[in-house]
Amino acid sequence: MKKLSVVVPVMNEEDNIKPLFEALESALEGIDYEIIFVDDGSKDKTVELIKEYANDRTKLVIFNRNYGQTTAMAAGFDVAEGELIAPIDGDLQNDPLDIPIMIKKLEDEGWDVVAGVRAKRQDGMFLRKIPSKIANWIIRKSTGVYLSDYGCTLKVFKKDVAKNLNLYGELHRFIPVLAEMYGAKMTQMPVRHHARIHGVSKYGIGRTFKVISDLLLMLFFQKYGTKPMHLFGTLGFGMFSIGAIIDFYLFLLKLFGQDIGSRPLLILGVMLTLGGIQLITTGFLAEIMMRTYYESQNKKPYVIKEIFTKE
Repeated sequence: MKKLSVVVPVMNEEDNIKPLFEALESALEGIDYEIIFVDDGSKDKTVELIKEYANDRTKLVIFNRNYGQTTAMAAGFDVAEGELIAPIDGDLQNDPLDIPIMIKKLEDEGWDVVAGVRAKRQDGMFLRKIPSKIANWIIRKSTGVYLSDYGCTLKVFKKDVAKNLNLYGELHRFIPVLAEMYGAKMTQMPVRHHARIHGVSKYGIGRTFKVISDLLLMLFFQKYGTKPMHLFGTLGFGMFSIGAIIDFYLFLLKLFGQDIGSRPLLILGVMLTLGGIQLITTGFLAEIMMRTYYESQNKKPYVIKEIFTKE
């Protein structure tokens, strides 16, 4: 088994392929490693150049179309054979020289994940840095996973952690949260960050709304992934109870001869009652789907780190 698998998602990075090969080979000298390029639907010469510069340490996974960075990372993790797995951007903004330092920190201090924090980040202030800082603060406060830089791709994982992240959609931004849910011991360290020299950034201010949507999904997974009824049932019972109290109050007024048909309170009571019933029903359905997910695939809602018996 190889010591390290470096996973590099790329899309239209033809000008960066040769210098990236050279940087990785120089930085990882003395380490038994493999480089896994995952081409995410490039339309330039990225694939041809990877094949040209490839050696016996290189693997190339080619998608039939663009699926996104998260899917590319997931494919790279699936193919990886190394004891450690390090994703890195293909645009040369991450520095491969940091990988051996991160590996040493992981092994010497006993971590499962070492996450990079981009020191002196070389990106635009208003379109990249400020939105990133705001997003990082919101994610930290919402999830309770206190890392400084969720957007830095460069990380080093133990193999079992990387292969059990269950990446899909656009959840690569929340890899630290997924790792924490898996039970990984995680730390962070500053890493170098360079300005993009070749190519065009694939990110823009529009991703902010995607981050918010993904954050809501992550909060649901983190708190209610195996017990959805606790969320939907609690909200549903609360709404139903308030609606029932309002309806009972209006019923008493009706018994005393008052007209309730034109009262907005009647509409509110009926809506809360029906909404509560719907949420409780949604909770039942979510519980059934959760159980089907685990039982149909023989999955367990837990991961055993070790079983110890004293002889």
